Amino acid sequence: MPLTRDTPLTDLPGVGPARGKKLEKLGLRTLGDALEHLPQRYEDRRECCALRDAPRDRPCCVSAMVAETPRVSYIRRGLSLVKVKAVDGTGTVYITFFNQDYIREAVRRGESYIFYGTVERQGNLFLMTNPVFEREGTARTTGLIMPVYPLTTGISNNLIAGLTRRAADSCLDGLPEILPAGLRREHKLCQTQFARKNIHYPADFEALAIARRRLVFEELFVLTCGLAQLKDRRAAGAGRVMEGDVEKFAALLPFPPTGAQRRAMEDMAADLRLGRAMNRLVQGDVGSGKTAVAAFGAWAAAKNGAQCALMVPTELLAEQHARTMEALLSPAGVRVGLLTGSVKGTEKKALLSALAAGEIDLVVGTHALFSQGVEYKELGLVIADEQHRFGVAQRGALAEKSGAVLPHILVMSATPIPRTLALIIYGDLDVSVMDELPPGRTPVDTFLVGEDKRARMYGFVRKQVSEGRQVYIVCPAVEENGGWEDGPGMDLKAVTAYAGELRERVFPELRVGFVHGRMKAREKEDVMGAFHRGELDVLVSTTVIEVGVDVPNASLMVIENAERFGLSQLHQLRGRVGRGKHKSYCVLVTASRSETARERLRALCATNDGFQIAEEDLRLRGPGDFFGKRQHGLPQLKVADFAADMELLKEAREAAQALVAADPELKRPAHRLLRKKVRELFQDNAELFN
Repeated sequence: MPLTRDTPLTDLPGVGPARGKKLEKLGLRTLGDALEHLPQRYEDRRECCALRDAPRDRPCCVSAMVAETPRVSYIRRGLSLVKVKAVDGTGTVYITFFNQDYIREAVRRGESYIFYGTVERQGNLFLMTNPVFEREGTARTTGLIMPVYPLTTGISNNLIAGLTRRAADSCLDGLPEILPAGLRREHKLCQTQFARKNIHYPADFEALAIARRRLVFEELFVLTCGLAQLKDRRAAGAGRVMEGDVEKFAALLPFPPTGAQRRAMEDMAADLRLGRAMNRLVQGDVGSGKTAVAAFGAWAAAKNGAQCALMVPTELLAEQHARTMEALLSPAGVRVGLLTGSVKGTEKKALLSALAAGEIDLVVGTHALFSQGVEYKELGLVIADEQHRFGVAQRGALAEKSGAVLPHILVMSATPIPRTLALIIYGDLDVSVMDELPPGRTPVDTFLVGEDKRARMYGFVRKQVSEGRQVYIVCPAVEENGGWEDGPGMDLKAVTAYAGELRERVFPELRVGFVHGRMKAREKEDVMGAFHRGELDVLVSTTVIEVGVDVPNASLMVIENAERFGLSQLHQLRGRVGRGKHKSYCVLVTASRSETARERLRALCATNDGFQIAEEDLRLRGPGDFFGKRQHGLPQLKVADFAADMELLKEAREAAQALVAADPELKRPAHRLLRKKVRELFQDNAELFN
């Protein structure tokens, strides 16, 4: 039977049920899956050198004959060495393999092999350790540009490479071409067969670049087509017409709004008047006053006889927002309710009844807002705070509570994102940027210190507490060396152990608490609540406080092992202080001697501009730092890199918008396969395309 893209990998020789299960962990079940499993890097194994000419600083191939039968020695339990002596016309190389006893049988005296690895010199001796090898003349893993794939335990790179080679040899003929021919010509893109073959087994690095460019463009093009469709569909959705007078609302505020706040409110007011569903992102730096903009939306909804739901990630944050909104809006007659998982029994029953009867204008809460049994009389506006914690599907779930007329959606994010990246991540939303701080918000002074200044840093903590202030100390790990691969020598500050040390030995006179992500939600809320009420002087924490409650009395943020965090994340953490009237500080502690790491941290000390920091972070680390693991709810990209492929991203986005404008439903025959691909990419949110 001929092999096809649907052929199960377990049908191939060497892949039994046990290996099949391990391959499934990588998402590999069929030959088609293998074709889509792309290399993460490449090794150039084309260079073959004589021993005496081998470069000292990089791997190469060496052709040598095995001169003696390999010898095995057992050093101790769990450690064996296989030693092989091989010669070419220029010298002798002594090769050591660790814990690979099978090599004694695999390598035969008198036969020639190609060995790929780094050749070391000790006097007149040549040495190699654990090289890749194969019999001369086979050319399966040497003499070529070798792909290196993402792996899992029990699966070798050679196995994956063998599977992708079978897939490339068997499945490329007749591979469907999803990009229309005109588009390929216009953007100088190769055909899909060439791209798929050369991304796995490139003839040379020029062919690899051509293949990669095609696949990156295709991936970004499909993604932006999907987002453009979503945006068009939402724009076409009828929305409730609402009038909102920014000047009237500004008169309710205890402070004059900034220019940025006014612009964001005017953007919203214009959206609400259009008669189509608003989908707007208000993106503002830490402390830029997004809460007042949300309050304007809730006020406008109430004035137009509609309800508003404000969704936040934690119960503590919900309680804080409910108090703030109550203080701002109740004088204007807006009725505020709070719905979280902790609201139970008769209290919950009364709240749900009032919500369904339209007796609550603004309800603030967590995911409980869109749980079963929660009904709204007239849900007109949904506000999601901290967007990167709420994906597209969660926004949609709450929107479904509104009935026939789509609700307006406002998303607020305190994560500054470079505009080019925001166009992709929030491609289905219109964006308002708030780039001013309200009067009275003073920038946080930031300092970088080494381990030699630890005693002085502890003294500064005591000084702040003696003046009545509170202090955050943030660590990157929960348990000793929990989750880091650097081993015990790294001395990473771990929350539980470090909090105990501070409590017992460093600050016995202070009230020290700790909080981390592995604690139960209620435990976390209790500790954060105690800190908020001033019952703790020092809070030792992981990044769970990144999205947290306002503690205006907290004036110092100490971040241990600061080099472990991305700049954007450090900036978010720094934003936890400086929220009151007190002068505030952030101290970045690092033991790193890396000049690159220290230079990166000094960039944070030099500016409080979150957008500038985000641009630098995107350049240095790529987009992962903004969102952690897929928090943005978009499909995962396999080949494109937002930081490196920014120009191609703009090109693909413009092409996608033009194509969707001409064929919104992708119904033309030439776009049939593209439409299928878009649906597959967004399959987690397939209901959005129905």
